[in-house]
Amino acid sequence: MSTSLRVGIAGLGTVGASVVRLLVRQDAALQARTGRKIVVTGVSARDPGRDRGVDLSGARWFEDPVALAASPDIDLFVELMGGDEGAARAAVETALAAGKSVVTANKALLAKHGMALARLAERKGVALAFEASVAGGIPIVKTLREGLAGNEISRVYGILNGTCNYILSRMEREGLSFEACLADAQRLGYAEADPTFDIDGFDTAHKLAILTSLAFGSSVDAEAIHIEGVRAITLDDLRSADELGYRIKLLGVAQRTADGIEQRVHPTMVPKSSAIAQVMGVTNAVTIDADAVKELTLVGPGAGGEATASAVVADIADVARGIRSAPFGLPTATLEVAARRPMQRHEGGYYIRLAVHDRPGAAANIAMRMAERNISLESIMQKSAGRGASGASGAPVQVVLLTYATTEAKIREALEAAVGDGYIAEKPQVIRIERE
Repeated sequence: MSTSLRVGIAGLGTVGASVVRLLVRQDAALQARTGRKIVVTGVSARDPGRDRGVDLSGARWFEDPVALAASPDIDLFVELMGGDEGAARAAVETALAAGKSVVTANKALLAKHGMALARLAERKGVALAFEASVAGGIPIVKTLREGLAGNEISRVYGILNGTCNYILSRMEREGLSFEACLADAQRLGYAEADPTFDIDGFDTAHKLAILTSLAFGSSVDAEAIHIEGVRAITLDDLRSADELGYRIKLLGVAQRTADGIEQRVHPTMVPKSSAIAQVMGVTNAVTIDADAVKELTLVGPGAGGEATASAVVADIADVARGIRSAPFGLPTATLEVAARRPMQRHEGGYYIRLAVHDRPGAAANIAMRMAERNISLESIMQKSAGRGASGASGAPVQVVLLTYATTEAKIREALEAAVGDGYIAEKPQVIRIERE
């Protein structure tokens, strides 16, 4: 195989420009490894006049990315525009239908249309590759799809959003508020002007949907994911976690159970001794529990031009070599539609922070409501309420409960009953514990 691989790239932002630079910088090495020269012959982006710091003089400019995808002048279409509909979807579908392989970093597109796109790629005998869609420069897709093919995986979980990890790390280390850390993340370019997609957990959920399919041989099912973000995490929670021997991370967790696959995204308390607890800042990490390798954790840059471009170029090199892996590890016809395990059945330990009115019977009432549902408490921490000169109680008492393993349904029922009894002043804070 000696003919050049002609590449068309749609989207020349930070990642797209980095891909072009990396292809130029590694030109000789890539040719030696793949046996082909890789040449960018077509590009498409919003602003043709913008200086991107790369030489695009040898590539034809397309105003319409769909026209680029259909062009006979390219063999491989690289989609780096983003979005689950519109031009991104139309261009990818056009390229696959025309018999061209596709490389994409678009987790939203894959979470929503991954099965349909994979079926189209299979019918046309071309590749649909997406290493860059999850965890940036960490080769987690290839690890799950190929590297662990001889393993039965029971759980995959990780820090999949650098923005949230940066915010929680800064809050913990420097005692800054959520709002202050978010503002810094936006100033540094780690968070968008509208950070909803990141801090409310949707970005992590899209990535988790892809990992779940790869890990368990199931169809992508983003609608099955329980999603909570990090807006409600306070400094009190981080301090309490520290005292109890934990750190708080926003995790995406997928776990096979006897009655279905459980998929969830939420703030999680993890033991300080765990590998994932050591991951700070914008770094990502993914842990895989499997029968042969036991526990495997991959850590690395989850975003950024160079890191993400590294994953894109790895996929381009696979296409150049002629590698055509099933996009989600198995032929789409064999991917099972897994039973959804509802969040109410989740079992584990819980951290519960309560603002309790400082009056007789409050603690006993809460304990009674827990005991009624056979919820055992591992520890209780309480801070004294402030008192004025007259001795009257001031602010509500802050009480932190740590439970042994129980179900989500029992926790919610107990707290609903306790709130109804009138002893709890604010909405309870509930954070799940993910043990090693």
